Amino acid sequence: MNNEEIIEILAGWNFWKKDIDTGIFREDYISKTERFLQTGQVVALIGVRRCGKSTLMKQFIKKQIAGGKNRTSFLYVNFEEPKFAGMLSLKFLQQIYESFLEIIKPAGKPFLLLDEVHNVPQWERFVRGLHEKTEAQIIISGSTSKLLSKELGTLLTGRWCEVKVYPLSFGEFIYFHKVETRGKLDILSNKTRIKQLLRDYMEFGGFPLAVLSSEKQEILTRYFEDIIARDVAERHKVRQVEKLKSLARYYLTNFTKPVSFRSIAKFIGLSLDTVERFSAYFAEANLIFLIPKFSFSLKEQEINSRHVYGIDSGLINIVSFRFSENIGRLYENAVLLKLTGAGKQVYYYKNKNECDFVIMEGKKISQAIQVTYFENNEREVNGLLEAMKEFRLNKGIIITEDKEDERTVGGKSIKYIPLWKWLLER
Repeated sequence: MNNEEIIEILAGWNFWKKDIDTGIFREDYISKTERFLQTGQVVALIGVRRCGKSTLMKQFIKKQIAGGKNRTSFLYVNFEEPKFAGMLSLKFLQQIYESFLEIIKPAGKPFLLLDEVHNVPQWERFVRGLHEKTEAQIIISGSTSKLLSKELGTLLTGRWCEVKVYPLSFGEFIYFHKVETRGKLDILSNKTRIKQLLRDYMEFGGFPLAVLSSEKQEILTRYFEDIIARDVAERHKVRQVEKLKSLARYYLTNFTKPVSFRSIAKFIGLSLDTVERFSAYFAEANLIFLIPKFSFSLKEQEINSRHVYGIDSGLINIVSFRFSENIGRLYENAVLLKLTGAGKQVYYYKNKNECDFVIMEGKKISQAIQVTYFENNEREVNGLLEAMKEFRLNKGIIITEDKEDERTVGGKSIKYIPLWKWLLER
C-alpha cells in the first residue's frame, strides 16, 4: 500500500477536511486526558471493548480544534480498520506516520491518537521513539489492561499515564437521557425520572451505543461475543472457545458471589490451571473484577475466595436472564463499578458476618459500605458494624433502594442513602 492510499483510508476517520459527529461529550474523561497530556507523558485510555474509547479520542480532537488548534495537527488511526487487515507491523505503523507528515503536513507538533494499538506488534518501540524525541503528543487506547500495561511498562516505564475508561456511569447515563443533575434542586425536581432511569440502567447497563439504541439486546449479545472472541480467544490463542464462554457465563451469572477456582474447575470440566488462566484473561479484558477478601496477610488474601463482579449490568442480564431476581445484586455491582471507577482499592470483609466493601487508603481501611435492596435487614447492619469495629471506623454507609436516614448503634454512626443519590455524588 502506498502513502496516498493510506491517507485516502485515514481521511474517513480524521477531521482534516470535514467535521465528524462525535456524539454526546464525556467531559470528565476528556479533561483528565488533557491534564495528563500537559505532563508530557503518553496517555493510555484503557477499558472494555465498546465502552467509548474511540469516541473519546475523537471528542478530544474536536474540542482541541474548537479551541483553535489546526485540523492538520491530528492523526487518528483505528487499528481495527478492515482495510489494514494483514498489514499491521512496526514498519507499517512507521509508514502511516511518514505518510501523514508528507501529505497532510501537520501544523506544529502533531497529536497522534492510536486506537486499539496493541493490534500492532512492537507498537511500543514506535511510541517510545517519538516520545523520546518529543516529536509528538501521543494518546493510545486498548481493550486489554494487563497486556497493554505490560508492554507500556517494558519500554515506557515512567513515561505514561493511564485513564481507565468504563461504560457510562449513572450520572453520564441520565445526562445521555437529557436529565440535568448539576445542583441539588435539579436532582430533587427530577427525582421521579431519575429513579425510573436507575431501573433502566440496572437492566440495560451503560455501553453508550446500547443506551441510545432500541436494539439493546442484540447489541449487548454481540458485545459479549466480541469480547470473548477477539479480546480473549484470539488474543491468547485459546482453542477451547466453548469452555471459555461457559466460564464467562458462569462468572456473569454468579456476579457478586464468592468464587473458588477449584470448585469451578470441577463444575465446568477444566483443569485448575486453565480456570486460573482464563479468569486472568477475563480480568485483563475488563469483563470481570475479582475482589479479594481483606486480610493483613497477603497469603491469606490469595487463598480465600474472591467475589466476582461484571463490567456492565446489561452484559450480566443478557447472560443471566434474571433481572428482577437479581436487582439487589445489581445494586451491589453498580456500587463496585463506581468505587473502582473512582480508583478505589476495594476488598470485601468477612469474619462472623460479611461487609460488602471496605476501602483501603494508604495503609488502612478508611470506609465500610454495605449494599441492600431490602431496607430492614439486620444481617447487613451486623456485617457493617463488625467491619467498623475491626477497622476502628466511627461512620459507615448502607446503600438502599430508597431509605435515607442516620442512626447510631453502639456508638457507631450509620448513614442510609438511596443508591440513585449515592451514584450521583461526586
